[in-house]
Amino acid sequence: MEISLIRHGKSKHVDNNLMTCMEFQGWVEKYDRSGVFEEKYYPSLALEKIAAANLIITSDLKRSIESASLLNPNIKAIVDKLYREVELPVLPRIAGVKLSPASWAVMLRCLWFIGYSRQCESIARAKQRAKLAAEQLVKQAEDHHSVVLVGHGFFNRFIAKELKKMGWEGKRKSSAKHWHCTTYSLTI
Repeated sequence: MEISLIRHGKSKHVDNNLMTCMEFQGWVEKYDRSGVFEEKYYPSLALEKIAAANLIITSDLKRSIESASLLNPNIKAIVDKLYREVELPVLPRIAGVKLSPASWAVMLRCLWFIGYSRQCESIARAKQRAKLAAEQLVKQAEDHHSVVLVGHGFFNRFIAKELKKMGWEGKRKSSAKHWHCTTYSLTI
């Protein structure tokens, strides 16, 4: 049995201007509604795994759905919000502070990791959801033998940790910032 976790491609939402924390919340909403850039080439491992999969699953976010379609336009993926990315918390208004989207994301993710989860899923709940997601992927792998999830960076890592706890072995292989592909197998 095999489960492959692939991170979506590069988002079309590329606004990198300095912004307030409130403006960043709007930026995140646009990012979630945006698709991904079509590339000239895709990593061979991602193409190989999605071509060989008996079942392909994506999150319900556009960048995940479009990425699966770009890797193989002939597939019909199952779309499930269970696999969506872990959200970032919301900060109260901070007067005058403007940062880049990347800086806001890093700061908010660090706050989230230490327990701050205003208006978003807590780290404990995200880990519970990842455990459920891993269990569902294992069930799908039992039924279909080869499963690919086209998902998101942080949530894929949480799922990977759960798969390893369940005895699955895998290594992350990547040739690009996006499209990471990690394949897990279980020897019975």
